[in-house]
Amino acid sequence: MIILFSSSHVVNVIFIIILSITILVLQLNTSYSNDQVKSATFLSEKLELEPGLCVKKYLFNVEFPKGHIGIKRFDAELVDEKGKSLSLNETYLHHWLAVLHLENNAKPKGEGVIPKPNNGPCYALPHFWGRGSESRGTTSDIPDPFAVELGNPEKIPKGYEEKWVLDTMIIDTRGVQDKHGCVQCRCNLYNVTKDVKGVPLHPDYKGGFNCCYDNTQCKLKEGFHGPRRSVHLRYTIKWVEWDQHQIGVKVYILDSTDKVVKNGSKVVHNCKVNELATKKDLLSKSCLI
Repeated sequence: MIILFSSSHVVNVIFIIILSITILVLQLNTSYSNDQVKSATFLSEKLELEPGLCVKKYLFNVEFPKGHIGIKRFDAELVDEKGKSLSLNETYLHHWLAVLHLENNAKPKGEGVIPKPNNGPCYALPHFWGRGSESRGTTSDIPDPFAVELGNPEKIPKGYEEKWVLDTMIIDTRGVQDKHGCVQCRCNLYNVTKDVKGVPLHPDYKGGFNCCYDNTQCKLKEGFHGPRRSVHLRYTIKWVEWDQHQIGVKVYILDSTDKVVKNGSKVVHNCKVNELATKKDLLSKSCLI
C-alpha cells in the first residue's frame, strides 16, 4: 500500500515528529531531588514461626502511601521483633508478593472488590512487586522520569479505593533434616500426600506449593527443639507526587513455562505458579531451568 502526502502534510508530519521527540527528550531529562522523593518504611503484622514450620499468609489492607503518586521503589525483607534482619540460613523467605485491588466498603462483603492485576497475560500472577530469597540487597529502583502510577482518581470508580494485599511465604529451617529439600517443598519431607483442599497429589508430584502450604511441617532432626519466634515483613516504598513530567510504566509478570495456545482468534495463556518438570522436560531444549 502506498500513502501519498501533499507537501503541506509532509511538513505537518515532520513537525509533529520533531515536537514528539523534543517532548520525550525533555521528559527523559527530568530528575527528582531528594526533597521530592518521599520514603516510608512499614512493618507487617506479626507472623509466628517455629522450627520446620511453613507459614503462608495473606496480609490484607496493609499500609501504603496515599494520593495520586508514582512509585519509584518497593523493597522488603524479614526482620525479628527488634527490627534486626534475619539470616536466610534459618528463616527462608520463599516469596512476598504485593497485589492490588479496588475495594468499596459500603457494599456487602465479597461484592465490593475489583481485582487490579498487572498488565501481563498471566491471571495466576497478578502482583505488581514481589521477590523471594533474593529480596535483601536487590534494588527495584525505577529511573527518572518513569514511575508506576497509582491513585489516579480518573481510573478509580466512585466509592472505591485502592487496597493492597501482601502474599507471604516463610519456611523456618532451624533444625530441619534437609534445608535444601525443605525450601524446595519436597513432599516426602513434609509428609504431605494431599493438597490444601484435600485432593490427593499425583504420584509424580514430588515437590512444590501443593506440599508446603500454611502450617505444614518439614522434618526435624531427631531430638531438636527450638523456641517459637515472631517475625515481620519490613517493606520500604519510595514515591513522588504525580505530575506532567512523569511517564507511567506498565508492569508485566510473565511465566517462562506458559504454553500459549489459540482458540480461534483468542489467545489463551496457561500460566502457572509452579511447574512440575518431568525427566522428559528436563531433557527437552524447551525446558528452562
